[in-house]
Amino acid sequence: MKRLFLGFCLLVGFATKAQTVTDKPFLQDSAEKFSLEEGQGNINLLQIASDRNKAIKVLGSQGLMLPHEKRLRQDVQYRPLLDMDIVALAEYQGQFVYLTDQAVLSNAWAGKLYIDHNIKSPKAMGIGPDFLTLIAGEGDFALFKNNQEVWRAAISRLQPLSVQYDPNSGHFLLLTAEGLYQLDSVLKTSKKVFNGTNLTAFAFHGDRIVLGTANGIQYLDRKTYALNTLDEKLPWTEITSVKNIRENLWFGSTKGAFKLRDDGKYDYYASKRWLLDDEVVDLAEGPDGSVLVLTQEGMGKINFVPMTLAQKAEYFQEIQRLRHIRYGFTSDLAMRTPGDLSTGYFHDTDNDGLWTSMYLAGELFRYAVTRSEDAKQNAYEAFEAMERLTALPNLKGFPARSFERDGYEVGLHANGFSEEWREQYVKENGRIWQLSEDELWRWKSTTSSDESCGHFFVYALFAELAPDKEWRDRAIHQIKIEMDHIMDNDWYLRDWNGKPTAWGRWNPEYVNSFPINVGDRRLNSTLILSFLQTAYHFTKDKKYKKGAEKLIKKYGYDDNANRPATVIGYVEGEDLSDKWNHSDDEMYFLTMPGFVNYSFTEEQREAHFNSVKSHWEVERSEKNPLWNYLFALAGGENIDSEESAWWLREFPMDLIDWKINNDHRKDLTKIAPNFRSQTYTEVLPGDERTLHLHNGAYRNNGGSDGKREYAPYIYLLPYWAGRYVDAISAPQAE
Repeated sequence: MKRLFLGFCLLVGFATKAQTVTDKPFLQDSAEKFSLEEGQGNINLLQIASDRNKAIKVLGSQGLMLPHEKRLRQDVQYRPLLDMDIVALAEYQGQFVYLTDQAVLSNAWAGKLYIDHNIKSPKAMGIGPDFLTLIAGEGDFALFKNNQEVWRAAISRLQPLSVQYDPNSGHFLLLTAEGLYQLDSVLKTSKKVFNGTNLTAFAFHGDRIVLGTANGIQYLDRKTYALNTLDEKLPWTEITSVKNIRENLWFGSTKGAFKLRDDGKYDYYASKRWLLDDEVVDLAEGPDGSVLVLTQEGMGKINFVPMTLAQKAEYFQEIQRLRHIRYGFTSDLAMRTPGDLSTGYFHDTDNDGLWTSMYLAGELFRYAVTRSEDAKQNAYEAFEAMERLTALPNLKGFPARSFERDGYEVGLHANGFSEEWREQYVKENGRIWQLSEDELWRWKSTTSSDESCGHFFVYALFAELAPDKEWRDRAIHQIKIEMDHIMDNDWYLRDWNGKPTAWGRWNPEYVNSFPINVGDRRLNSTLILSFLQTAYHFTKDKKYKKGAEKLIKKYGYDDNANRPATVIGYVEGEDLSDKWNHSDDEMYFLTMPGFVNYSFTEEQREAHFNSVKSHWEVERSEKNPLWNYLFALAGGENIDSEESAWWLREFPMDLIDWKINNDHRKDLTKIAPNFRSQTYTEVLPGDERTLHLHNGAYRNNGGSDGKREYAPYIYLLPYWAGRYVDAISAPQAE
């Protein structure tokens, strides 16, 4: 049986009242990308296909290419093809078929398929049963059976885009930009069955013909060719390709690819997270359940692999350990060459202590659930890094933001900056980096309340879940010295210069200077009460309880903290009041379990719980699993377990900070500008928006264009918290 967080859960054997989501395999999508080699920029990519042998061929303006080691290279396997002018590529019965300026041929079927078509300017071909083949060129087309011509006809000003055989009707359909033609191979007649404008591509899907246009999608009745519907509510309306892939409709556009879901919405694949560029040229069914997306700059292969949430956590854990540990801290990976992980290097952030506390918490939850020695070792390593945050400053419990070896802090030569740049940095930002007493390290000052939230949250968790008493006592010591520093310095974090930091402020004069509608008044009151409750819970030192009671009785901190979240709003002329602060949400939810579960009385606990529930209700639309699971730790029920699992499934496998934009999308319903900065009626899945931390919420656009990789604790903490509160089951077999 897992050892449960006794303070938060109150009793051994705690069973959450949250609905448990069974962790069965789902199809996890991820992307591989194959770019043109340097010096091949003058190649126009035209078509893509794969065969029954899992081979992939790309047709370009200079011949066939194949993907290899993340590049598209010239295909030299069949030497005769090198001397042919191939104008179109198709797949038939799981084999490649080529249309050249002279013939239709294949290397399959012992090379017996060879049709000398005598079409002056061939553009497209379609193949029906028994190799019945129709080839269309500029102004005419020809039908071949058993490699022999059986029908040839002309259509004035014919500019064919594609030809397909419809097994339902037994006819070939030929698409041009202005219409759709039916070609009857039995009666040898042709007629235009649909007039259109700026048509680009088509596919069959059930009883419909799906037409792509330069301005949306048109659905025709497959029997009558009558227009049924026009759909312009798409991620983008300039359609370049339409394919029925395993009975799913896929669309290529000039701004990415997208798949129609059963609920009528779309899964959108755009940006360098998925593709080399967003100008989609062609789509095709790929091997092993994949989808191939050809763009102007190369090939994208979108893989769909059965995976459980647990397997996804294993994947991210490996990345976390491999590329995101700096001196035990959780660290982002910056890249000198955008998107190239081999050029990655570690650097500090203002919130190393906070991000590390969140990874450490995830490892503590993992240990509690699995008893993994690896999780324990990782947790202890991260704890030691955080422990040193109060050791280096020598300011009696003042926690640094981060630390680095002297001479390698921000702005120095090691990061590519000159000494002059560093001097200017210090001039503009102050002396943020302080030299340690041994003169070997620099510690980062100006610590904020964000850091303190992470510290008190994870030290309490550590004191509950770490298996070794010596280590648990070290965590309690950290709680004590950090709380003592705040109390001894008049409810401030007081920096090396004797002044309070900009954001480490819980003094009543500061807190109560805000109107009750400003979030900082409610938040800071909640934080400091939770810190004091936590310190008292573990030390039983009455000074912490007395400190809390003074803030409550004399300065109204319980009144501040117990106001519902709905009071937070815009106050004209007030600082920190122009919009809802989602970073405050992160602090609030990390503080939530201690604020409720370490309450001094049952009456206080009930009041605190009602307040945190009001905050959770406001945040529910984000579907954030971390908020839901932390609310469960505070006693919350019916915590939207399915929505949380959706968030985890949709979290992207690629953690590189690619630049992403969704402003152009026409399939989303925008809402008016609002206090919470919500753009659309519902939150976007994580793999369709820019990457951000848990304080990003509705941020749908942005990114650094591949200059860093986010640390995977963003997934790991909520996953293991979900396992811990039994909102996610252990992984189940298919």
